[in-house]
Amino acid sequence: MEWSPSSWRSKPAAQNVKYADEDHLRRVLSKIATLPPLVAPSEASFQSQNLTGTGLERFWQIERLRYQLSQVQENKAFLLHAGDCAESFDACTHENITAKIGLILSFSLILIWGSRTPVVRIGRIAGQYAKPRSSPTEKIGDRVVPSFRGDNVNGLDPEDRTPNPDRLLSAYFHSTTTLNYIRAILSSGFASLSHPRDWSLSHVRSAALKKEFEDIVASLSDALDFSRTIGIETGSESAIGYERGGGLGAFGAVDLYTSHEGLMLDYEEALTRKLRNPLLQSEESQSYYNTSAHFLWIGDRTRQITGAHIEYFRGIRNPIGMKVGPSMESEELVRVLDVLNPDRESGRVTLITRYGAGKIEKYLASHITAVKQSEHPVIWVCDPMHGNTVTSSLGLKTRQFRDIVEELTLCLRIHEQCNSRLGGVSLEFTGELNEEGFSVTECLGGSMELSEDELGLRYQSFCDPRLNFEQSLDVAFLVSKYLKERRTGKTRSPDEFSALGNKNVVYDTLRAQR
Repeated sequence: MEWSPSSWRSKPAAQNVKYADEDHLRRVLSKIATLPPLVAPSEASFQSQNLTGTGLERFWQIERLRYQLSQVQENKAFLLHAGDCAESFDACTHENITAKIGLILSFSLILIWGSRTPVVRIGRIAGQYAKPRSSPTEKIGDRVVPSFRGDNVNGLDPEDRTPNPDRLLSAYFHSTTTLNYIRAILSSGFASLSHPRDWSLSHVRSAALKKEFEDIVASLSDALDFSRTIGIETGSESAIGYERGGGLGAFGAVDLYTSHEGLMLDYEEALTRKLRNPLLQSEESQSYYNTSAHFLWIGDRTRQITGAHIEYFRGIRNPIGMKVGPSMESEELVRVLDVLNPDRESGRVTLITRYGAGKIEKYLASHITAVKQSEHPVIWVCDPMHGNTVTSSLGLKTRQFRDIVEELTLCLRIHEQCNSRLGGVSLEFTGELNEEGFSVTECLGGSMELSEDELGLRYQSFCDPRLNFEQSLDVAFLVSKYLKERRTGKTRSPDEFSALGNKNVVYDTLRAQR
């Protein structure tokens, strides 16, 4: 069947939303289809911006991401995919966005320091407003109401559960606002390696964690001073500050891409545009791009090979991800890859595995073997979050930090045993703080030793529990330590890496929880 942005409509759509007023939905989608793209294949890159006279060089951000992901695939970079489980409209504030970006930057800096390789940063941000649900309804008290599907579908209030098409339009404008602010702070020098202490580490309560990060910052400052002394730094940052009209310089900016689960196909279709492919020579050469985000993924509940989501995703030019869990058969995985990437293009497909600490050993190796035998080029990413969700005695959904670390450790070990490589991590985390400067309390454990009776202190998630700032950096240091060991040729296995309590000040605090 010939592909088009609407060809998915001929297929069954899992997790489909039923709207009472279809005419209202059509009007909203028609409006969205006329609005400007949120991202584009030809998009300004702040990394190349120089305001001192050379103008604004153009880079193709969607295509740039595809290339960078091909570098991850070739073991020349590492992928960090992270952010909220589900964004909310109310959380679209400059404080929250700044905190999220600061955490992504801090995490990636720790990874770079250990691995000495570039980190490709993809945020779950500026569009992650919808969530799949296991049931279309839920019971609240003695009432049965439609399940909350995310802010772009219905409201969290039980009285506001009727799907409203206007929320799709609100999602577009909240995504636009978020993207605008992200671009503003990244172009202002916020991401500069010259002042990583600005990335909201002041509130961290763990002395060991803070010291570990400060040691990296001190070493980095020395390295930057040395670079400036011998004239290595490019751009004009060393001659004149950015705030006085200078450029950002080689160490002053980063790439940060946006992503969300491509769940609401009506919305995704409305933002799918046929645009010139900058990699093709002819001006008439065009490709279909989803312009709602740089990167989109297919969830574990919507990856049916004959379903609407696979049909939609096979035709867009964006790099895409797909969740792979225990219910995925090895043969089915290869058949889906045949549909999504028939030409076996590098950087096209990222497989995000999410089994759970107790199931990963049963499934991952067979999936790796099947993909290797098929010769499909993929990036393997570990999501140690979604398979490890439990309900606390207080009735709150939570995750044990030890389970997250366990799945990540086993994933590293299994990839090595299969002569494969883990190319990245996918985490649900947040840098949000309350007015007193405290992180959320949604996942148990970590260096802060969050206990079950502390979950209610600042449990903010209306969907799945997220790692807070401190717990996220715990994971960053553990992964960084492993990448450093591998880079320097150490022979320790991932299991031995897990036991490194006496040589890693952060992990020493966590060791008892393993």
